[in-house]
Amino acid sequence: MSNIQMPEIIPKTEAETVEPQLQRPPMFRVVMLNDDFTPMEFVVDIMIRFFHKSEEMANTLMLQIHHQGSAVCGVFPRDIAETKIHQVETASRTAGHPLRCLTEREPDE
Repeated sequence: MSNIQMPEIIPKTEAETVEPQLQRPPMFRVVMLNDDFTPMEFVVDIMIRFFHKSEEMANTLMLQIHHQGSAVCGVFPRDIAETKIHQVETASRTAGHPLRCLTEREPDE
């Protein structure tokens, strides 16, 4: 018979056995700002197209922007929030409107 020696079993270290702790990415609010030039219908259309709001919710948010100066359109991870802002501002400039959005970090829970 052969004299092949089997290697000793090496126990796993603690780093190999512990499951990684995944964290939720920081979230950011997309806030739409009021201006005196963008038509209300355009704001409603933007809410429906880019934030997937119902017509009723889009009208509610548009009125909040109009009366209070701003409204939160959605909460997303940073890259998605920045993409939404870019989409809104590109569509707005293309249509000749000065509509603007900004991001605010969502408070940690």
